[in-house]
Amino acid sequence: MTEKEIKELKDRDKDGLLIYECIANNAGQDDACLPELCKALAEVDLSGQFTASAARFLHAVDSTGYADLVRPLVSATIDLDRERKYLGDLFQCLYGPVEGLDVAAMSAADNNFRRMYKRLFADTAM
Repeated sequence: MTEKEIKELKDRDKDGLLIYECIANNAGQDDACLPELCKALAEVDLSGQFTASAARFLHAVDSTGYADLVRPLVSATIDLDRERKYLGDLFQCLYGPVEGLDVAAMSAADNNFRRMYKRLFADTAM
């Protein structure tokens, strides 16, 4: 996809669904456009629904190869998902069950983990 096509898509997209579909359709085929698509998605998604979905999708496809795209999508989801509708599933997808996690070590090493954990488990000591 060209920059012009991405801009036109962003202008048409009201909630992030169209851009999410482009990310899903282009992953593994046209990875060069993915950074711009992910950036555009974070700008149009108002609830965090599609940034969370894109982060889960890219993490599932290739967690190592798409890590540089997943991190900002996760960060955007944390900022956008004020009602915590999507953070729980995203947390599970990225880190697994809370039981057995070294929360202190992971919080020190991963800012997104720390932010998500604090948002989801506010009453729990880190």
